[in-house]
Amino acid sequence: MKTIAVNADLIAYCGLYCGSCKKYVAGSCPGCHENNKASWCKIRSCNMEHGYASCAECKEFSDPMSCKKFNNFISKFFALIFRSDRAACIAMIREKGYEGFAKYMAENGLQSVRKN
Repeated sequence: MKTIAVNADLIAYCGLYCGSCKKYVAGSCPGCHENNKASWCKIRSCNMEHGYASCAECKEFSDPMSCKKFNNFISKFFALIFRSDRAACIAMIREKGYEGFAKYMAENGLQSVRKN
């Protein structure tokens, strides 16, 4: 198994950890920040407009679930399918910082904090 890199630059704007994603590890995706094909993503666009590394830096919404760009039908669908909890990822980034979050996710082979 390939070693998962600890790299804060691999944290997606929405809080997922690209460094543990199978597509990233396989080399078929450059990760959120470098994926120019993801121009459809409203979360990515919003963060880029504000100069944020992720939603953890948002000053408008202390709870990302109150943001319509973060909490919409598509995100709910993906959360259900992948059992991911991006809001918990954002909370963990705020708690541990980017490096601490990346380290935790890489060491545990996680792309997202999982919903129970």
